[in-house]
Amino acid sequence: MRFIAALAVLSLITGVANAADRRVEIVNTTGRTMTHFYASRVGADSWEEDILGEETVGNGESFRVNLNDGTGACRFDFRAVFQGGAALVKRSVDVCSISRFTYNR
Repeated sequence: MRFIAALAVLSLITGVANAADRRVEIVNTTGRTMTHFYASRVGADSWEEDILGEETVGNGESFRVNLNDGTGACRFDFRAVFQGGAALVKRSVDVCSISRFTYNR
């Protein structure tokens, strides 16, 4: 009986994680223009495609991204590239528990 109860609780927890909102507002307060943004699940072998495409994000601007890739993953690595080529990487961001991520100076 305890085993069945434990399975029910585990299913509930897994369902909550899978239903988590993975939309995140990315804010740029670096003083530089962001030219590229990548987000890949932790453990991925390479960066996914550039989410910004032809767009840029100026200082003080933001954009929203939906990181629901269908796997139920909550942890993603972020990589922002700025005018001039400098890049900032943040590892293991829990997109299920935040709604905003800010790149600072």
